[in-house]
Amino acid sequence: MINPSLPATDQPWNRHEFIPMEHTSSSKCSFSQLKGKTFVIKLGGSTLEYQRSVLQDCICLQILGANIVLVHGGGPVINEWLSKLHIPIHFEHGLRVTDAQTLNVVRMVLCGQINKEIATKITQLGGQAVGLCGTDGNLVQGHIADESLGYVGAIDTINPTLIRQVLDDGYIPVLAPLGLGPDGSSLNMNADLVASHLAGALNATRLTFLSNIDGIYNADGTIISELNEQQAQALIEEHVIRDGMLPKVHACLHALEEVPCVQIANGCTSHVLLHTLEDLPIGTKFVR
Repeated sequence: MINPSLPATDQPWNRHEFIPMEHTSSSKCSFSQLKGKTFVIKLGGSTLEYQRSVLQDCICLQILGANIVLVHGGGPVINEWLSKLHIPIHFEHGLRVTDAQTLNVVRMVLCGQINKEIATKITQLGGQAVGLCGTDGNLVQGHIADESLGYVGAIDTINPTLIRQVLDDGYIPVLAPLGLGPDGSSLNMNADLVASHLAGALNATRLTFLSNIDGIYNADGTIISELNEQQAQALIEEHVIRDGMLPKVHACLHALEEVPCVQIANGCTSHVLLHTLEDLPIGTKFVR
């Protein structure tokens, strides 16, 4: 039996107690500057079981005046379902090879399971969320990236109108990374790239990728606190950055063209989003 990606029950926070005590004094200045800022958070599939504090942080930041947009993955849960259904699992350069059978499972898991679970969890914690898919409102449009990958999409355009409407109505949009092809078919989009393009389209102040790692590692296993494009390309050529980290790093570099602050951090760390606002040495920041 496949384990659910979220716990079944949780008590909502008191809206007057949303900021954890350790943040009330040290972060007062930065918290006061949040009003009207847009933060895009990409929640990796590997961190879904640890997401309670991430979602609490999202609600907290929204209460403090920020616009919060969540884009989620779901790779581990997709793999569980594919294995259960005896459908082969293949990756190339960190991207899932997606035939018609796999695409059906991807849609079922991302849109029908994980997306609604996250939106429901936010509601249980006292916030308000709307679950969306990239095919809603022509939000994410693209084309087949490579015939050898099947129904894997490359992004052509992002239409943020629906996201802005949801934000204006006071909700946290939770986006599943699918897109529309030219013929109206669904395409499996890499969630990191969707988050990157969406952050640019929304003129976001911050883009934070939450994964199950502490950041980008050097060859000797140490964390790189800051990384520019030239350094990232060198690590890619040396195969230090490889596999699933490739699309994530490409997404970070793409976002950096329009988003002032781009960061990879460990989503398993308690209240990691609040910590990133304190300019503590957390994860890897991408710099121009």
